[in-house]
Amino acid sequence: MSEQVAALAGGVVGALLLLLLIGIYILWRKRCIGRSYEELLNVSSPTHTEINGVDHSLSPSLSHAKDTGNKSVPFIVPPKFHGRDWLGLQNGERIQADSEPYIAPDYLPRSSFCSMGGAYVLGSINPALYKYPEDNEETDFPEGNIGRIWFAVEYEYETERLVVSLIKVRNLQFSSDSCNPFVKMHLLPDERRYLQSKTRRKTLNPQFDENFVFQVSGKTLHQRTLRFSVYHVDKIKKHHVLGQVLFPLKNENLTDDGKLVIWRDLEQEILEPPSEYGDVQFSLSYNDYLGRLTVVVLRARGIQYQEDRGVVNSAYIKVSLMNHNRFIKSKKTAAVLGTPNPVYNETFSFKLEQSELDTASLSLSILQNCEGDKSNLLGRVVVGPFMYTRGRELEHWNEMLNKPKELVKRWHSLSIST
Repeated sequence: MSEQVAALAGGVVGALLLLLLIGIYILWRKRCIGRSYEELLNVSSPTHTEINGVDHSLSPSLSHAKDTGNKSVPFIVPPKFHGRDWLGLQNGERIQADSEPYIAPDYLPRSSFCSMGGAYVLGSINPALYKYPEDNEETDFPEGNIGRIWFAVEYEYETERLVVSLIKVRNLQFSSDSCNPFVKMHLLPDERRYLQSKTRRKTLNPQFDENFVFQVSGKTLHQRTLRFSVYHVDKIKKHHVLGQVLFPLKNENLTDDGKLVIWRDLEQEILEPPSEYGDVQFSLSYNDYLGRLTVVVLRARGIQYQEDRGVVNSAYIKVSLMNHNRFIKSKKTAAVLGTPNPVYNETFSFKLEQSELDTASLSLSILQNCEGDKSNLLGRVVVGPFMYTRGRELEHWNEMLNKPKELVKRWHSLSIST
């Protein structure tokens, strides 16, 4: 019996000794770790940090961390970023200046921040992103597209220079890949002088990146129109037109405060001569939900001005809406000076109920300014339903009705008869 009591007592004493040793070990580890951390704090948290020879003072909240007993983790510049300039903040941290490119860590994938010629810290603004629209229009071409041109225009008012940057052309339609394209630029109404790009060899998607300068007065700038004509030159140096773009300057805010990249789809150049009194091009669209008839007056060609006394070589187009023989409303474009091929590019809208489509008609008249408030009729075209029109004019009206909310564009011959 005594042996069992002695064994039990020995086991209890051994357990107590084991627990005592474990407690002593835990206290010793805690004391060692605390001392190591205080040494790290003393080494890593100086009140003055020198980077690239520049003394950067930390905030008091961090520099007195030891004195106040604050055990917050200090901020340490990683070795990878030593040698860079940093901006101080009140909380003692340092970030890169906004003007510096952002360098992503190696473990992060490269993103599309570099697409505009430089990467920037998230939260800063890169002005270039607001000057150049996203260039995602090189693959989405409508049916029947014959090409698309990209360019930029700015005007320097002090030197009266119009700077045109020809960037590129895409999706040219040619019989083979041996296309040798170049671009001619006219500042209409001047048809005699032009500027020409270099020829690119064997490509349907030429890249030009060329700048051209037209000298033009600021007073007449908004009466001018830029024309881009794309040509192919064959082996015998013969030029074949592939398409053209007209860009009126009257509605553009042309400044030298950065260039805005613009793209336009090429149009077929009309090679046949104009009709006797000239031709006019306009678009029609009808919105059956709003009951709105929209007319976009684009341009005219081959206008025959009257050379009588008291008249001016300027023409405008008057658009009139009729219902039966009753006049409803009329609107007119601004006058364009000194050219038989004026470009207008103006939009008008008329209220027209769907029930009136079979009795309404639209008249477009080209008028020449005279002295006072008088004007001479140079030509007219009427589009409308079968009650009033035939031929191309009737086809244009019907196509507008068959394609609601779409702009339907066509050329029409002018005549003097009503």
